[in-house]
Formats: sequence, C-alpha cells, structure tokens
Amino acid sequence: MSEKAVFDADITLLKDKVVSIIGYGNQGRAQGHILRENGIDVIIGNIRDEYWDQAVKDGFKVYEIDDAIRRSQVALLLVPDEVAPDVYYKKIEPEVRKKEHFVLDFASGYNIMYGFIKPQPNTDVILVAPRMIGRGILNLHKQKRGYPVLLGVAQDSSGKAWDYAKAIAKGIGAIGLPGGIAIKSSFEEETLLDLLTEHSWAPLLIAAMQAYFDVVTEEYGVSPEAAILELYASGELSDIAKAMAEIGLFEQMKFHSRTSQYGQFTRARKFYNRVKEIVREEAARIWSGEFAREWSLDQAFGRVVLQRLWKIMTSSKLAKAEDRLYRQLGRR
Repeated sequence: MSEKAVFDADITLLKDKVVSIIGYGNQGRAQGHILRENGIDVIIGNIRDEYWDQAVKDGFKVYEIDDAIRRSQVALLLVPDEVAPDVYYKKIEPEVRKKEHFVLDFASGYNIMYGFIKPQPNTDVILVAPRMIGRGILNLHKQKRGYPVLLGVAQDSSGKAWDYAKAIAKGIGAIGLPGGIAIKSSFEEETLLDLLTEHSWAPLLIAAMQAYFDVVTEEYGVSPEAAILELYASGELSDIAKAMAEIGLFEQMKFHSRTSQYGQFTRARKFYNRVKEIVREEAARIWSGEFAREWSLDQAFGRVVLQRLWKIMTSSKLAKAEDRLYRQLGRR
C-alpha cells in the first residue's frame, strides 16, 4: 500500500477544542452528527434559514457564522464553493485575525487552488475532502463503515496541520472503520480530480444517454418508456456502479454476458482516443484556471449560462418523457 494511505488517526487533538461546522447542508449535517457522536464539542454556524432550523431540531447549538468562529478553534467550511469567499472575508477572517491560532478545514480545494480565499498566516489551512455525498456518509456510519477522503495541507502554521487533517478524517468517520481510507493529496490535486469528473465522463454519460434516447425513439420507433427504463430508470445502472465500487471496474464485467463484455470492450476502444483528447483539453483548462474564470464570469452575470442550460435540458424530449414515466411509476 502507498505511503500516502492513512487508515486510522488520533482524534485526541480535537477533544479539547470547539469545532464549528460552517454551513449545515448536505455535508455539514453528516459531518456534524458524526463528530458529535465521537465526543467532539460541535457547534453550527449558519444563516437563519431552513438549515438553521434543522440544526436546532437536531439538537445543536446554532450561531451566526461570525459568532460560531469566535467561539471555536477549528472550523469546517462546508458552504458551496461559489459562496465560500464571501462568507470567509465577511464573517470568518475578521474573527480569525483576533486569534493566536486557528484551524480552517475545506472539503474542496477549489477556492484555495485558485486564490479566491487567502487565509491569514495564523491559520492551519487543511483539506479533508470526502469522496461521498452526505447521505452516503450517514448510511455508511450507521453500518459502522468508513469511506474515502483526500487530505491536504496548504498552510501549516502550528506544525500540526497534517495531524489536524487526520484527526478530522477520524472524527467524521472516514477512517478507523472498515472500508475507510484517507489519501494524502493536495488542494490542487483534489480540484483537478473533482472538476475533471464533472467535465469528462459525467457529461459524456449525459450526452450518450440523450443521443441514445433520440436515435432509438426518433429513428427506430422505440417507446420512450422502454428507452428510459433501459438507460437508467430500472436501477440496473446503479447496481453496476455499486459493483464497480465494491470489486472494481473490470471485475464487475464478469457479471455481464459475454455478448455484453464483447460489445463494451470493443466499443470502448472505438471511443477512447476521441474521449482522451477531450479529457486532456478539459484538464488543461482546469489546471490553468480558465474554467474558474469562465464559471466566475457566469456567476457575475447572474448565472445566465447555467440557467439557460437548465431550461434547455429540462425542455428536451428525454426530460419530458422521463417526467411522464416517473409520474406513472409514482416517483414524482
């Protein structure tokens, strides 16, 4: 096993600290619950919205974000990437300036890699990035199982930044349990991997499904319902993905017929060179900061492109047929 792999850690470093969860959304709720179960003094920092109400209902002490930072020595910044800089400079940094030392944990490398957030010199800047959605984290925790995270250190003010990163990974239930592993990584590596997923195979999957649906329904008269069930609505795709996670990409192919194996392997070679070139281009745009500039520009203009694409996608024949089918199935 690589020396970068971490399977357990000492959580003691957090035991005498107050840890604030900034943003009680998908990740915030999951990580907050598990930290509390592991004996850590956890408070929540949030704006007054439905997530504030949920945190109160869940039994947490909830404060305005600046007040939560004032009361804590460690903070997990778990708000969306596009919101985080505003939250940091308006609510977090003024309080951190008053402290001798502070630990600021990120679940995404984005804002540090691109310089949208530049923490104060008295701050340990660490990355504990779960490779799992919040609901998945909680489900695994109920089964007493861990999950993968990436760890990184961008600034080591105390000399203990890596220890804090590992302690948080332990505290949120990622390591120290069966199936748990932390990989020593970096803010840059996490950002590249995360964004490249969103710019390569994930959009390729959407495009392939749309093309498949249009061809079989428009050119071969296949019923939309049958096409969508074959594509993803049956749940077979999620079972295949689960098998990939459990035994690997190629081992799970043994669960497919030989006809399926032959078709997938031969056509994978057909697509490979074209797809690799797109992946290479997208990786370069992410690494250079071009994508960050593009996305920031769209945000500055009110997310015009994102909203327009949502309208185009949800007006497609596939989206309309899916809505009809899912209503018939009682899923909507």
